[in-house]
Amino acid sequence: MSGAEERARAAAEDQGNHQIAAALNTRAKYLASTTLTEPRWANTTVVSGDLAAAIGELKAKPAGELHVHGSGALIRWLLENDLVDEINLLIVPVVLGQGTRLFPNAGPDTALDLLDSRVDSKGVTIQVYRPAGRPQYAD
Repeated sequence: MSGAEERARAAAEDQGNHQIAAALNTRAKYLASTTLTEPRWANTTVVSGDLAAAIGELKAKPAGELHVHGSGALIRWLLENDLVDEINLLIVPVVLGQGTRLFPNAGPDTALDLLDSRVDSKGVTIQVYRPAGRPQYAD
């Protein structure tokens, strides 16, 4: 079973009264996948093939705001293809010492403009950035 399918299945099985799950279960969802063809999560459309074109079409729709949850690989691909308008980065105050990097350790540098920054009651920082092209370094 693919990671995308596992995440979709877990979300579909969450029938609790959790506010976020309830909101996600009622909205249209787009799942980028090369393996999944029939998602089990209600209101989910699988996007495959020319992903850049499909994302461009989705962004062009009214209320064309798209969110990416839980896929560092997709985030990195979107950044490489200049398809990210805004990054909402949540930093939880826990050091794991292992795991996959969100941003690649190779490839072009990307400048980010900070739009907003706040801290919740649990110490989670929420930072909102807009990609700003290639950074300018001092000589």
